[in-house]
Amino acid sequence: MATTKRFRLVVAYLGGNYRGWQRQDNAPSVQREVEQAVTAVFRGLTVTVEGSGRTDAGVHATGQVAHVDLPATIPPANLQMALNHNLPETVRVLSVAVMPQDFHSRKSSRGKRYAYHIRWDGAPALVPWQTLRTAHIRPPRDPEFIAALVPLFQGCRDWAPFTVADPVTRTTVRTVFSAKAVVRPFGLRLEFIGDGFLRYQVRRMVGALLRVGWGHFDRSWLETLLASDRHESDIYTAPARGLTLEHVYFRTPRA
Repeated sequence: MATTKRFRLVVAYLGGNYRGWQRQDNAPSVQREVEQAVTAVFRGLTVTVEGSGRTDAGVHATGQVAHVDLPATIPPANLQMALNHNLPETVRVLSVAVMPQDFHSRKSSRGKRYAYHIRWDGAPALVPWQTLRTAHIRPPRDPEFIAALVPLFQGCRDWAPFTVADPVTRTTVRTVFSAKAVVRPFGLRLEFIGDGFLRYQVRRMVGALLRVGWGHFDRSWLETLLASDRHESDIYTAPARGLTLEHVYFRTPRA
């Protein structure tokens, strides 16, 4: 291959048609869509587009970050236009930038922000493009009460109860820097910022809150769960359609 540059892509997608970001042999994925677009632009060139991390099947993104090494002759703006021309409407490249060769979308990242959008069953209809990214869920007894519990998720701990056993995952310890909720007239927006999140972690955090809100368990059950280091089967996994990866954080380069 001729001289290459490392390009950073910021990618947005509606996850409903995909089994997540990561390429899979027998299921559609966002990574495969972007790689196929690269192949189309560069007439058969096969590359790996490395994402900042996996997203679960059905989860969306407004700020997934990926990197790829490509011929240095193409300007970033032209690459963005060409990729979008070859991508389905459910996947868009929002920006392209040339990065230092040691930039890595996953290894260089320092954190992620996820948002979970809930619309209570029976609420007035949303416009379609909002409905696609919102989970419709049975309302709890007191939305304000569960919103007040959200800060309990802040901190560094073992999140094993909120994920599934995965031989690839070396540790289930993660830090959640910020956890907050906004109560809306007909729903709830939850936001979590952390150094990284495990498979199903955010959806099970939301699910645990809902189980308390529905009266299945009380606050002490949630506090015990947060202190545990064992995998737990009693947690409800909230629907994927409510979850969006909004932003990936990187250390600001020194001048």
